Amino acid sequence: MNQDKTPVDLTITPRDRRFGRGHAQKRWWLAGDPIATAFYNALSITFPRGEAFFVESVRAHRDGAPPKLEKEINAFIKQEVNHSREHVSFNKRVTEAGYDIRHLEQVVIDSLEMTKDRAQILNLAVTMALEHYTAIMAQQMLQDDRVFRGADPELVHMWRWHAMEEIEHKGVAYDTWLHATKDWSRWKRWKVKSIMMLLVSRNFWINRVKGMAYLLKQDGIEGAGMWLRITWFLLGKPGALRRLLPSWSAFFLPGFHPWNHDDRKLIALAESEYEAAITPRAAVAA
Repeated sequence: MNQDKTPVDLTITPRDRRFGRGHAQKRWWLAGDPIATAFYNALSITFPRGEAFFVESVRAHRDGAPPKLEKEINAFIKQEVNHSREHVSFNKRVTEAGYDIRHLEQVVIDSLEMTKDRAQILNLAVTMALEHYTAIMAQQMLQDDRVFRGADPELVHMWRWHAMEEIEHKGVAYDTWLHATKDWSRWKRWKVKSIMMLLVSRNFWINRVKGMAYLLKQDGIEGAGMWLRITWFLLGKPGALRRLLPSWSAFFLPGFHPWNHDDRKLIALAESEYEAAITPRAAVAA
């Protein structure tokens, strides 16, 4: 089974870190760019409740998992709980910077409300698809310095910390899916996961664009000019959506597994950069 593609020596390490406490967060914290800031703000607003949903979806299928997968699920849960906490803090500072995010939070609540009576295996399929998104977005965040160039360093550390842990646990939801559907045919498994990815992708990008527009209108940016700038950000430069397409497409290939591409070197790089950034501060404090 493809579950065997997860590296045997993979270690999923929950890093209990806190960012931005007592930190004045600028309204356009990402290099003074309202478009890029709106994208990441809109994304962050989904995380606290969204990642709680991921945890419950995976936890529901933990029973009977092989010992290695069970251990990875437990570490995944700890990482996601920490991520939720930090994005609650980040979102609070988005509000303090002057944005009203209540409508976007309600959109997330309403979306999750529709999952309550749905079969747990479909919720796991949604989680698996979204975890692929978070992993391929994390790759971009860690391998391309342009993503957060000119951004508030404290917030860059937060996003990159989140990104490296998303890469680290990128196979957990997928391996849980393989475990939960072990009695399915390969065709049924591929059909359900592919349909779910298409549905998730449609909703993900529609909601992100709507979220960006909602926040940008609070900046007085609207109309045709706003839509052109959003489109250019997603499909032109930096191409936040365009650059994900090859990795996104791989999800549909026979034999796909998140760990077909072992990018743990990005985790090591991000970890070393994080330590290099905080060491001088720690030395001063000492």
